[in-house]
Amino acid sequence: MYGLTPFGGNGFDLFNVFNDFDKRFFGDTLPINTCRTDIRDDGDKYVMASELPGFEKEDIALDINGSYLTITAEHNSSNDEKDDKGNYIRRERSYGSYKRSFDISDVNTEDIKAEYKNGILTVDLPKKKAKEPESRRLEIQ
Repeated sequence: MYGLTPFGGNGFDLFNVFNDFDKRFFGDTLPINTCRTDIRDDGDKYVMASELPGFEKEDIALDINGSYLTITAEHNSSNDEKDDKGNYIRRERSYGSYKRSFDISDVNTEDIKAEYKNGILTVDLPKKKAKEPESRRLEIQ
């Protein structure tokens, strides 16, 4: 039955001709504007590591709004090459941005620390101290 399916079965799919062309011409994967983030629980704190390659420290902002931490990263770059007459022989521009929010309702926001090194943003998120149950004796009336 598979061999009787039109436009398929022999490695050629008429409906994906242009998609296949893109894969062959540009490669199997095109860059996607994503940022991989790992979060681990270290007992007394969470440690978040976000991959932000190509960004400078000055391009990255961490904002707390209520119980949300938002990471924003944005950069522009251009590469202009001109000949001796001022005509362009090459001109490339790129723009990249990233924004993501995380719920930090159980984090002590006063003690958050962040470091950016070698394209990795590491954020230490100390947990709020658990409140000890209050014990007291009630008076009987």
